[in-house]
Amino acid sequence: KRVKLRYLNYQGEQIEEWAEGMYAVCIQHEMDHLQGTLFIDHLSRLKRSYAINKVKKAKKRDAA
Repeated sequence: KRVKLRYLNYQGEQIEEWAEGMYAVCIQHEMDHLQGTLFIDHLSRLKRSYAINKVKKAKKRDAA
């Protein structure tokens, strides 16, 4: 994975750089947080349904 970053430093100068690998994944993860996107939003319907059901079952088990 690779993402292009454009940001302002503390002096107000615009900086452009490329992030690759795990650094790119971390940057995208943080951007998702800022935009209110959860990791589950990136899943297919089937995987999302599976994850939601798994959480529901865990909540029932923990409540017992």
